[in-house]
Amino acid sequence: MLNYSDILRGLTDTIILAQLNQGDSYGYQINKTISEVSEKTLELKEATLYTSFRRLEESGLITSYWGDENSGARRRYYSITEQGKSEYTENQNDWQKIQKMMTKLIDNSEKEAK
Repeated sequence: MLNYSDILRGLTDTIILAQLNQGDSYGYQINKTISEVSEKTLELKEATLYTSFRRLEESGLITSYWGDENSGARRRYYSITEQGKSEYTENQNDWQKIQKMMTKLIDNSEKEAK
């Protein structure tokens, strides 16, 4: 069985930047969206998510602020910076190159095996 966590490990920051590129959000909602979009195949552990938030914030790729909740707990929201948008675009381009390369490598190995 494929261990998605091994593949996901190097892509977590980019996945979070992709979510924040669509608008400000908070940890639980980001994780819920990732789970829904991946049809519950990918779910980030809370520690992984918040470690990534810290790393992204320390790098200047995102900022955070406390929401003004009228009911329920106060939430910490995250927002992508201009630097984060540039990084996301660069990561997207890199991903497309890697995806093409992997497709060629995998397709090529299947052809050679026949």
